[in-house]
Amino acid sequence: MASTYKWTGRTVRGAVQSGEISAASREEATTLLRRQGVIPTELKLKDDKPFGGLFAMGGKVKDKDIVVFTRQFATMIDAGLPLVQALEILSKQTESPALAAVIGKVKSDVEAGATYADALKKHPRVFDDLYSNMVAAGEAGGILDTILNRLAGYIEKSMKLKKKVKGALTYPAVIVTVAGSVISVIMIYVIPIFASMFSNMGGVLPAPTRAVMAMSSFLAGPGGLSLLVGIFGTITGIKQARKTDKGKFIFDTIALKMPIFGMLIRKVAVAKFTRTLGTLVSSGVPILDGLDICAKTSGNKVVERGVQEVRKAVAEGKTIAEPLMKTGVFPPMVNQMISVGEATGALDAMLSKIADFYDDEVDNAVANMTAMMEPLLMVFLGGSVGFIVVAMYLPIFRMITLIK
Repeated sequence: MASTYKWTGRTVRGAVQSGEISAASREEATTLLRRQGVIPTELKLKDDKPFGGLFAMGGKVKDKDIVVFTRQFATMIDAGLPLVQALEILSKQTESPALAAVIGKVKSDVEAGATYADALKKHPRVFDDLYSNMVAAGEAGGILDTILNRLAGYIEKSMKLKKKVKGALTYPAVIVTVAGSVISVIMIYVIPIFASMFSNMGGVLPAPTRAVMAMSSFLAGPGGLSLLVGIFGTITGIKQARKTDKGKFIFDTIALKMPIFGMLIRKVAVAKFTRTLGTLVSSGVPILDGLDICAKTSGNKVVERGVQEVRKAVAEGKTIAEPLMKTGVFPPMVNQMISVGEATGALDAMLSKIADFYDDEVDNAVANMTAMMEPLLMVFLGGSVGFIVVAMYLPIFRMITLIK
């Protein structure tokens, strides 16, 4: 069944043209256009929407799928398979439908005359700046298979780092959610029963009992709904604020200064920066491009601004270590080690050592934080429930004493 494709391309004389063509497949459309003397630079289905195929055919592409694809692709290139043939094979055998669709589009672009790196740049949601720039360096240096293996290793280590951070944040979040749910159920459904019983008895209730009953009345009534609306509004407001550069910078600054989590976030930022820059430098990516990519992929506006300042200083002829120290984000040890790496001409190796060290530091920080927070959260949960129980039984104990 024929489909209609929208195309943009160049003629043999270099003129840019665009139009529509009917063909059974993307490959057939490319062939027909070439017969007409047009080299297509962009070819897509008429009813395609930006990234529509990505979401329609399986959702987001996972990092794990990218790692498998990258390693398999590196093996095929190292074995001497042509680029297009390797992409054709991988598009058919990948387990992710979303990634298969993207690989198919990349293959079509490569067949149309684009470089592999340029074809990847058309899919920034799957292949970020770091990935496409490293591929471009590998193509230029004739070491694409080596670069792809480095990329796969980098993504795997980034996945492990992300998993550690998620693990550190998930545990307290689960405990707090469970504690909040238990306390809410007690306050909304259990306490009113006691309140009804105590109101029939008359007399003055102890202060803790009155406090718990007032809180229960607030949560079970309109106040509870107002509280939920307020929490929802606050979360929505924070999300909207984080969509702006200024808002994100403010929240990221606060995050770095938090008592417990701030140090963990800082260590993660250092590990990610050094790992990324080390991988880019060792792959032949120019240092200014590498710093720009590190800034954009940092995930923290404070770190991003600091790295951009470093990039400006390097563009003016300065070393990396000197302006890096002025940012105040990176510890003195990191600055000194980078300075030594620059002086000895082994910056990439030094950056990798720093990244390995801070990966271990993140491991230790997560383990220590979990060990410290576990008893604190248990005390919070047990203390909250215990206070409510004792407050409700105080009047009963007083009644028993009076009866005796």
